[in-house]
Amino acid sequence: MAELSAATQSPSVSSSSGAESSAPGGGGGSPGACPALGAKSCGSSCADSFVSSSSSQPVSIFSTSQVHDLIFWRDVKKTGFVFGTTLIMLLSLAAFSVISVVSYLILALLSVTISFRVYKSVIQAVQKSEEGHPFKAYLDVDITLSSEAFHNYVNAAMVHINKALKLIIRLFLVEDLVDSLKLAVFMWLMTYVGAVFNGITLLILAELLIFSVPVVYEKYKTQIDHYVGIARDQTKSIVEKIQAKVPGIAKKKAE
Repeated sequence: MAELSAATQSPSVSSSSGAESSAPGGGGGSPGACPALGAKSCGSSCADSFVSSSSSQPVSIFSTSQVHDLIFWRDVKKTGFVFGTTLIMLLSLAAFSVISVVSYLILALLSVTISFRVYKSVIQAVQKSEEGHPFKAYLDVDITLSSEAFHNYVNAAMVHINKALKLIIRLFLVEDLVDSLKLAVFMWLMTYVGAVFNGITLLILAELLIFSVPVVYEKYKTQIDHYVGIARDQTKSIVEKIQAKVPGIAKKKAE
């Protein structure tokens, strides 16, 4: 009887051992399976490895779509906050020195954080709770910049710097006479602008234009494009007349 019961139990034992050998982590697992881990552990570990590998890639602070939505007032609260904050900052710089503005901003920020820290500490002492530091979630955030991300940002910046250097050399060494004359006329006009406005005032005007012109253009796009086309045609005809009267440019165009 003992032999009969052992014989009847042996198929189940062998089948269970065969199932264990075919489980994830066995030698005959599918490619890419995590060895010596269950299905749940494998999924979580693979997800963690994917997140860690993707987090090493540099992420831009503001994407093009975010900037577009910001200047076109898609989110009124967000755009209003950014516009109001930067405008107050520029107006403060126009009235006070940079050192004073930075010092007052840091003092205001410290006043808010210290007051909130003391308030939470008093509440925890009264309620006898152990919630911990109120800014613990922010203190634990990893804000380190990897060397790879830093080099990627530097390489991206070097591309624009090299383009700017080539443009400066081309304009100042008069590779194209018309472009150099355009720069000269623009700088001559800027002397009059500089006599009326200073740098901070120009930044304030630039911000007002950035947050107002795109919205106006989106609303009156057809009419603005019509008048811009007329002005472009007039400018093009004037440039062609100038090029025809200058011998060097006319010869260059003919070649």
